[in-house]
Amino acid sequence: MADPKIKRIREARQGGVSSMAFMLRTVSAAIFSILSFAAVVAQPSKPSAVTQGFHSQARLISGGRQGDVWLAGIEITLDPGFKTYWRNPGDSGLPPRFDWSRSENVAGADIRFPAPYRHMDAAGVAYVYGKKVALPVLVTAKDRDKPVTLVLSAEYGVCKDICIPARADLTLDLTQDGPDRSVIEAALAKVPRPQALGAQADLSVLSVEPAIQDKPAFSVTVRAPEGAKPSLFAEGPENWYLSTSLPDDANRFTVIVDEKPKDASGPVPVRLTLVAGGKSVETEVSLDGNGQPR
Repeated sequence: MADPKIKRIREARQGGVSSMAFMLRTVSAAIFSILSFAAVVAQPSKPSAVTQGFHSQARLISGGRQGDVWLAGIEITLDPGFKTYWRNPGDSGLPPRFDWSRSENVAGADIRFPAPYRHMDAAGVAYVYGKKVALPVLVTAKDRDKPVTLVLSAEYGVCKDICIPARADLTLDLTQDGPDRSVIEAALAKVPRPQALGAQADLSVLSVEPAIQDKPAFSVTVRAPEGAKPSLFAEGPENWYLSTSLPDDANRFTVIVDEKPKDASGPVPVRLTLVAGGKSVETEVSLDGNGQPR
């Protein structure tokens, strides 16, 4: 689902979202913003293709041209034990921020996110990457006959016991040879593929039905490869906060609408990302203004 209004949504342990997790999210957001501003002021840097950050290294990579777009990527390598966040960070993290506005001859930069994994600690559930992650970027040139130069200002959280913002100022001229094409293609293979509700596949979101809870909720039944434990990540529009349980023995998840706008009206798009057995799919469903499946 390509809805630009999709924002980060909370996931909690089975049984609901605690007020403590919400407080930690709010405090983390404030601290991250303050430290990010301090990092910008205190650490001016001249852009290059590679930047060494707090317990991490970020670099822009090139994969050459593919049809009407250029293949590029943002590669983040983390020190042992550290993690960074998916586009939807979960309870206590913050999503990465990317600014391409200083790029030359760039009409658009479409970032694709490989599937994350769930990490649970005292702050709640976070959606993260560990060790190394490459985020593919599909770059559209304003004029395909002219050179393309990427200039990126990136902010991302680097976390272990505490979360510290890292900043990377990067630049790269895209070239036809694309030395990192294999890295980008491997990362693209890990991006969840769109799939219709009820698809007949070994990994599939089969059905979405109303569930009886104190708050608006719905049940999501999935199919996963035998022996693989599935994870489900739910994302909705701005100001909608959803919490997702762990699966039961029948591979059913309960998604609770913890918060939503008072004047919400349908249809409300919800993106469900299902991950299991090294595979991942994305399925779009719709809710009404009360948070019930349509």
